[in-house]
Amino acid sequence: MLAAHPGSMNRLALVLLTALAPIAWGTTYLVTTELLPAGHPMFAGLLRSLPAGLLAVLISRRLPRGSWWGKAFALGALNIAAFFPLLFLAAERLPGGVAAAVAGAQPLIVLILGALVLQERIRPVTAAAAVVGAGGVALVVLGPAAELDAWGVLAALGGVTATGVGMILTKRWGRPSGVGPVAYAGWQLSAGGLLLLPLTLIVEGVPSTIDAGAALGYLWLGTAGGIVAYTLWFRGVQQLPMIATGLLALLSPVVATTLGVLVAGERFTAIQAIGLALTIGALVLGQVVTRPPAANPPRRVEPSSPAALAAPR
Repeated sequence: MLAAHPGSMNRLALVLLTALAPIAWGTTYLVTTELLPAGHPMFAGLLRSLPAGLLAVLISRRLPRGSWWGKAFALGALNIAAFFPLLFLAAERLPGGVAAAVAGAQPLIVLILGALVLQERIRPVTAAAAVVGAGGVALVVLGPAAELDAWGVLAALGGVTATGVGMILTKRWGRPSGVGPVAYAGWQLSAGGLLLLPLTLIVEGVPSTIDAGAALGYLWLGTAGGIVAYTLWFRGVQQLPMIATGLLALLSPVVATTLGVLVAGERFTAIQAIGLALTIGALVLGQVVTRPPAANPPRRVEPSSPAALAAPR
């Protein structure tokens, strides 16, 4: 029996752990529509980011140094302060499957920006996977239950564009030496939350009532969808090829659509099933074609062969 290559096992574990982030984010849409008070997307983003971020910084006991103060706030602005309010706004104005399905544009955004900023070569197979993934989620959007509210679609597109740029900069800047993934995620969540704080108080304010369901929803979004998901996600962004990570984001519409059907009673058609199948196929293809080749095992040399006789002793 052939033993699995250690690098392949490490890569598989990294992919699976990174995939937990978009899976958790796929629950955002259902939690927002079913549990959270309406009309407060900034407040939801604030509670999702600032408490968890400050807790992560406190646990890790690491603060940014030098230029990393500016980088942390730039990444926090893109990945958190811009993304969260747009995400919750889209979740309020669109059905869960539709809102998350717009994330299908992210692999294309990441593919183009990766080539322009990181000088990553666009391979035909990875480009095809990104296009097929976008087409798959478009079929999900075209379901009969889709309500294509213009502001909701624009908010969703703005959110995935902001976080796409954030992914590219996360890859380009890396992580400071000696700083763990929890601290790194905590910096961005804290920075994004601090940027959201004055805007939230000025524009929205605090909801008049926060019941037990809303409190549970905020707790879930701040833990599973916040510090845990972003710790796993940023580590994956830095260690996996850019397009491989971008395609993992397609899990978000898959989860959101599934939950919308099972829990929220949204309709599910054959066209949407085909779209989901294409989405999953593109995701898997992207992971396979970007997998590094296994190292060739050392060739065994027979003692009596000319190569063995010529080998230094």
